[in-house]
Amino acid sequence: MSNAQQKKYLVTGGAGYVGSVVAAHLLEAGHRVTVLDDLSTGHREGVPEGAEFIEGRIQDAAKWLDASYDGVLHFAASSQVGESVVNPEKYWVNNVGGTTDLLAAMRDAGVRTLVFSSTAATYGEPDEVPITEDAATAPTNPYGATKLAVDHMISGECAAHGLAAVSLRYFNVAGAYGAYGERHDPESHLIPLVLQVAQGRREAISVFGDDYPTPDGTCVRDYIHVADLADAHLLALGAAARPSPTATLDGGAARRGVDPGEHLICNLGNGNGFSVREVIETVRQVTGHPIPEVVAGRRGGDPAVLVASAERAKERLGWRPSRADLKGIVADAWTFAQRTH
Repeated sequence: MSNAQQKKYLVTGGAGYVGSVVAAHLLEAGHRVTVLDDLSTGHREGVPEGAEFIEGRIQDAAKWLDASYDGVLHFAASSQVGESVVNPEKYWVNNVGGTTDLLAAMRDAGVRTLVFSSTAATYGEPDEVPITEDAATAPTNPYGATKLAVDHMISGECAAHGLAAVSLRYFNVAGAYGAYGERHDPESHLIPLVLQVAQGRREAISVFGDDYPTPDGTCVRDYIHVADLADAHLLALGAAARPSPTATLDGGAARRGVDPGEHLICNLGNGNGFSVREVIETVRQVTGHPIPEVVAGRRGGDPAVLVASAERAKERLGWRPSRADLKGIVADAWTFAQRTH
């Protein structure tokens, strides 16, 4: 990549799971990357080699953000659904207040390109699946509510101040990318929890409800490989940095960039849903370990099926998931889990 093509990006939350993988992809594409993370949930070793690292809060982004940056990718957020219910004020302060300060810093620095890591939790319990971007937004917890509030803030920033922004909404991210993978504490996501059983770190996996109207009675969810997710973020960044030219996709369809003043919202999904029992059985196959199950009662607010439509991302960004096979997703996560524990 020539110096003219090389860009400089700030990645907030770049020491976390998704942020670290996206930062690695940006570096591999030849860009300059600065990671801003307070390490409250991220890991210093998750910052890719070659990235500049600033240990700090997004509330203080104005200390470091200046006109030398070409854009911001925003991952920094509190993201535990259960915690958001018992400690909602933390989520409003961190997710909404922090993003308010970040947007102000971008405005003052003249940085007018943003990709935001949003969530399909903004939709709540949908009336129809697969979920499209036109579905009603009715989040069922403060985490989803704060992410939706940030999306509204970004829309206002775009309209008033010419920001070009893309929000990406997705459900369950899984898998790993080399040295970068999932290490939440406490862990709440299904695949790493089942892998903990395979490692002997957990006695059994709880199945919350086996009487749903699904083929095997357990909830069906959309899983997306973290590397596919990173691809989508780079495509979104390219779209937001390219206001007017068009590109031709397969089949001759035109893809246009995101104009200044536009806030594009795209759902991301792999096109398939997998049930809890399918995930557990896949972990058995990949690891070769028995995975004891304990059936528990349904959790309140757990819809039977949550699957996202990614048609808009395909049309506007040219994104196609290439790692949608569940066995491959689990295998990558298993390799990472064995490396880190």
